[in-house]
Amino acid sequence: MPYGKEAKEELVKLVDAKCLRVLVYGEDRYGRCVGDIYCNGKFVQEIMLKKGLAWHYSAYDQRIELATWEKEARAERVGLWALPNPEKPWEWRKDKRQCR
Repeated sequence: MPYGKEAKEELVKLVDAKCLRVLVYGEDRYGRCVGDIYCNGKFVQEIMLKKGLAWHYSAYDQRIELATWEKEARAERVGLWALPNPEKPWEWRKDKRQCR
């Protein structure tokens, strides 16, 4: 996945060996918990979106601030938004499944 390695490295820097607070607010269609992650008082999703290292998946989360942070990163062409044609992770995974 393009920019996957960079996103993972940044996430590790943010949360590795630190105490996290996870506020679970739901469950996805596969039964996985969906929630917000805080590390040392910082909202992890906000940081990742603003750095252009994450996508806002509006099908599951329609909070306007998440969409705004992604839109700002796109406009500034930071992180994955510097790529000429970033591929949505859910589409990338779908293509990989079809190649098997």
